[in-house]
Amino acid sequence: MIDTPPTPLPETLPDGAIPAATLVIMRPADGGGPDEILMVKRSTTMAFAAGAVVFPGGRVDPDDYRVARLYGLGIDEADGAARVAALRETLEETGLAVGWPGLAEGEVAEVRQALLAGTLLSDILAARGDRIALESFVPFARWCPNFKEARTFDTRFFAVASPQHNHELTVEEAEHSHIFWASAKDTLAMADRGEVSVIFPTRRNLERLALSTDFHSFSAHSRQFPVELITPWIEERDGGTRLCIPEHLGYPVTSESFERVRRG
Repeated sequence: MIDTPPTPLPETLPDGAIPAATLVIMRPADGGGPDEILMVKRSTTMAFAAGAVVFPGGRVDPDDYRVARLYGLGIDEADGAARVAALRETLEETGLAVGWPGLAEGEVAEVRQALLAGTLLSDILAARGDRIALESFVPFARWCPNFKEARTFDTRFFAVASPQHNHELTVEEAEHSHIFWASAKDTLAMADRGEVSVIFPTRRNLERLALSTDFHSFSAHSRQFPVELITPWIEERDGGTRLCIPEHLGYPVTSESFERVRRG
């Protein structure tokens, strides 16, 4: 039997890791069944996860820390900045405003365009006199894969219930090519059929999300497990090479053939 190598300490980050955030947005399905999740397909020209289906999100910008200090009362600054980044990136990438109760649906497009044009979120909030509801984001994971790629991201994962909206969601074409809603199980099935590509962290989190039927049950599930830094490691096991994650963080699948990971 091969001993499992020790996992990294929670705050042990690879050199040069870039703070980032991603947001799992869940809504009831029209026909019943498990909640649907908003997914975006990354452009094939992107340096990271090109062509893969992922949750909305992106890197944490300096202004996100300022917004977190102003509006994330009681939330750790790094965690708060990641929540702000998840909110901002989701609005920029999809046109969906989450955690922003004062932003009317008819104002979303204008604010989105202002952000894409470079206006700081802190300036927009100050001019409007709005607050943002960072407390509505449920933290459930933190991943920092160190695969020697061009960029290494220290990504905090949050879940949130989708607000009601009537406008069509659209991708920001510089980064994404497609947007859709699907349950975690359906997205995994699409990946298994080869219809979409999912990277290792996305697959593991979709498998975890598939354990719950809706946002409220997933929130309850997430509270049962600590949020610890996950840096997958390679291990020889059962005659093959596998990519592994810790077994105590709520994931139903904690290893995968390295060859399958590379193909995915």
